[in-house]
Amino acid sequence: MPKQDRIIFHCDNNGFYASVEESLYPELKKVPMAVCGDPESRRGIILAKNELAKAKCVKTAETIWQAQQKCPGLVLRPARHALYSEYCERINAIYQQYSPQVERGGIDESFIEMTGCLHLFGGDALKVANEIRERIHREIKVTISVGISWNKIFAKLASDTAPSNAVLHITRENYKQVVWALPVSALLMVGKSTREKLQAFNIETIGCLANADVNMLKHKLDSMGEILWRYANGLDDELVRYTGDCDPPKSIGNGRTFKRDLVSQEDIRTALTALCDMVSARMRRANMKCGSVQVTIKDTRLKSITRQRGIASPTWLAADLFKESLMLIHASWPEGKPIRMLTVTAQKLTPADQSSRQLTLFEQEQQSNERLERLEAAVDNIRQRYGTKSISHANLVKNDLGLDDGDNPEQKEPETDG
Repeated sequence: MPKQDRIIFHCDNNGFYASVEESLYPELKKVPMAVCGDPESRRGIILAKNELAKAKCVKTAETIWQAQQKCPGLVLRPARHALYSEYCERINAIYQQYSPQVERGGIDESFIEMTGCLHLFGGDALKVANEIRERIHREIKVTISVGISWNKIFAKLASDTAPSNAVLHITRENYKQVVWALPVSALLMVGKSTREKLQAFNIETIGCLANADVNMLKHKLDSMGEILWRYANGLDDELVRYTGDCDPPKSIGNGRTFKRDLVSQEDIRTALTALCDMVSARMRRANMKCGSVQVTIKDTRLKSITRQRGIASPTWLAADLFKESLMLIHASWPEGKPIRMLTVTAQKLTPADQSSRQLTLFEQEQQSNERLERLEAAVDNIRQRYGTKSISHANLVKNDLGLDDGDNPEQKEPETDG
């Protein structure tokens, strides 16, 4: 008896941020509307748009100026990431009523493994997918598209291909007609560079990729060639993770596009103080310490450089991140040259209980490190109880760089088009 295929749903929220705004303000459904970053703080990109704006060719990740050129009457809404996270939790709580295996692919999409649970809801995949879609619309007031297939790659392709607020099932019987006709760029992990390489071999569609010589693909694209060939042929067997089960982070970073350029050493120190404070707090919440620090600097012409250096002992202290980051900037950036955006990233993360700090011969230095850890942990506790703005560094008070803003859209990727 042949083994039964898996049943995987991929649920994709349609224009999620915009959909949430419309659920709260129904009048926005009647006008072209987009959610965006703050143009005054130079974070003015489109993060999501509604169907009317989409019809005017407004695109995610383009600048507000570009969007307004296409759609002069475009209504702009500021991004409210805390609100969207709340809606994401409510939506995923519904998914979890159908399966214990719900894996988030981002704030606006999730995989649901229905293979062992489908019989509990009648056994009809299309019927259950439509039930979930209708519940989300009725209870949360937002719309989703649901893709169904026997593997994660095709399930995602199905939700990407389905119309808004609809369900598409890619089966063994129809995948060659549905999937293979799509451009190769529609396949997961095929970015601009890979697409151009494939096109050089006259591979324009997923079908061409599926029927290509796998040994040639491995020769031209290394291991990625075989991976993409397997994806195109529906041979992906990756599991859907259980709710709450995820790999530890490989890096933790925060970045800012500032309200004005950083020019002086004082500007740089102020910016680094805020960024290193955020990164170290996130490391402690994840119970991780880092073994290296990376700094990315972007100038006024949007050109960027990235530099990194190792740290002698694993750390989660903001003071250590600050010292290493400042050394990187001094070594790689001309003094006085304006900085538009700065990102600090902690890398080579290891669990804190497996990260022993290198012992020092100087007892005074050892005691200083221990005091700093206690101090930063105390600050974490105060912020957890009274809010993130309840305690701050003196040089961050009333700064004119935009470091005290609540949200930073450039730290969150624009949601995928749906």
